[in-house]
Amino acid sequence: MKKHPSFLKQRILGVLVLLLLPATSFSHRQHSARKGFENAIYVTTADKSHLFEKIPLSFNTQKEFPPSTIQIDRSKVFQEMDGFGAAMTGSSCYNLLQMNAKDRARLLKETFDPKEGIGYSYIRISIGCSDFSLSEYTCCDIPGIEHFALPDEDKRYVIPVLKEILAMNPDLKIMASPWTCPKWMKVNNLSEKQPFDSWTSGQLNPDNYQDYATYFVKYIQAMKAEGVPITSITIQNEPLNRGNSASLYMTWQEQRDFIKTALGPALRTAGISTKIIIFDHNYNYDDIADQMDYPVNIYKDAEAAAYIDGAGFHAYGGDKAELLDVHNANPDKNLYFTEMSIGEWGYSFEGNLMWDMKEICLGTINNWSKAVIVWNFMLDKNHGPNRPSGCRTCYGAIDIHADYKAMTKNSHYYTISHLAKVIKPGARRIGTSGYKVPGLYYAAFLNRDHSYALVLVNDTDNATNITLSDGKHSFSYLVPARAVASYQWV
Repeated sequence: MKKHPSFLKQRILGVLVLLLLPATSFSHRQHSARKGFENAIYVTTADKSHLFEKIPLSFNTQKEFPPSTIQIDRSKVFQEMDGFGAAMTGSSCYNLLQMNAKDRARLLKETFDPKEGIGYSYIRISIGCSDFSLSEYTCCDIPGIEHFALPDEDKRYVIPVLKEILAMNPDLKIMASPWTCPKWMKVNNLSEKQPFDSWTSGQLNPDNYQDYATYFVKYIQAMKAEGVPITSITIQNEPLNRGNSASLYMTWQEQRDFIKTALGPALRTAGISTKIIIFDHNYNYDDIADQMDYPVNIYKDAEAAAYIDGAGFHAYGGDKAELLDVHNANPDKNLYFTEMSIGEWGYSFEGNLMWDMKEICLGTINNWSKAVIVWNFMLDKNHGPNRPSGCRTCYGAIDIHADYKAMTKNSHYYTISHLAKVIKPGARRIGTSGYKVPGLYYAAFLNRDHSYALVLVNDTDNATNITLSDGKHSFSYLVPARAVASYQWV
């Protein structure tokens, strides 16, 4: 894809947003959130000698700065952040509900409470089953959209957990993604259009576009009635992956036509403000020649683009630089990082902590992503429950032991925690200048309560004394070798 020049208009608007919002414009609730605020650094090291350890932060008194100083630049303003979290799959919710109620409440409070906990703020769920469900199902397995109903597994496991989290964090954002449409809506291909009675692969019959649009409307309305608001939907999880245990092949041409002829108008008519996010798959568009630039091709259709908020990406193939290309082609559309798993394929806490922070967390954010969501929040000792043909070797951000009490917090738990704790929903990524060396990665933010945040990775073998300056205050901290440091200060 051709690279485009920077977009001055968007930067100017961003600066105006910050400059025109004095402290007095914020709500009492936002001011109250600052009560008890502590200037602090949270540190995790690859050798586990520090695991999200909180360290008090004290301002410097000297006026001169050492060469290893990072300057915060509020004049450069980038995207607004939506949040960070993990997928609450059917398997994750099932495992959570096997825990003692007090243990589960303690874990969820530690993870999701925005004041007393870390403050995970964006999660992803499946519409119907995924490869991490107890069985295969959709919300309408009997032919005829009049038979739509929230599935028993969702009512038994997913919705109760979501309600428990929402009670702690009412502002939680929820993204919902289908792994497949109902089988009765599938055909073998768009030429022959023969019925395709399989959970895996197949294509959405264009004759069922209106029914499938109604399916999304009914799902959002039914979840709202349960007290679970859906912030955003993706059209299809991994639309170019035919082989998942539940899957549906959907080209960019199909997503474009479905959105503009059925889904977009249906949501608008129903008065639903849930955001539509397209693609939701790999940076390399799964190496399918005619599917390259998937979201950009959809955006070229003004009628479809009018309904779309942005595009979601996974990192199982290709490179995060694709995000910058997509942003530069359509700076008015948002970007979301929606899935990455860890698992038996070469996992190590040390290696994944460093790689995920560089590539998934800071890497996508510095290329305009406004959210980072990883895969399963919790799996059991057998990497499940899971489905045949799905991932049988995935780890959760947390792996729960056989007693459903002891647990192992894997690298994903800490990488998301380092973002969620200091970067709050509504924060703006802002500019930095100064100290840059190979192996050092960082990004800075201004929260809506006017506190600063900076997340930094030192992927070198040497501890480095880093000084941060916001123009009024400065402080220094010796960042350990191969470590993540998240800073927050006022």
